[in-house]
Amino acid sequence: MTPKTKFKRILLPVDGSSYSMDAAIQAVELARLSGGSIVLLHCHRPVPTALGEPNFQQVTEHYAREAATLLAPFRELLDRSGLSYDDKIVGGPTAEVICEVADLEKCDCIVMGTKGKTGLESLLVGSVTHKVMQLATLPVLVVR
Repeated sequence: MTPKTKFKRILLPVDGSSYSMDAAIQAVELARLSGGSIVLLHCHRPVPTALGEPNFQQVTEHYAREAATLLAPFRELLDRSGLSYDDKIVGGPTAEVICEVADLEKCDCIVMGTKGKTGLESLLVGSVTHKVMQLATLPVLVVR
């Protein structure tokens, strides 16, 4: 049976956690099944422009090195999968950036991991996944 919905471009936002790796494994499988590609995204805190030079440049370079290290295992997984993928490193408010990149990259869905907090903990701690689900205009697959 052929799926009715084709996810040709899948956004995979990652934070380096095991939850993100679980989501990456599912995103790879979904992309394989639908003949799609993946946009790998890491979002870091925005760099304050008030830092001035050379501090601004140093912080920017630090974030780039940190992101490259964080993305390495995900790139390795995607390289092994043989799937086509792009990667992006963007600074800004995480949930908003995820939704903006999904729109700009013309993604068909977002696949992301979550810790699966419940009850009072989920009310007290802001959840990026929850905010993405509120803001996104496309399907969001949450992997626990």
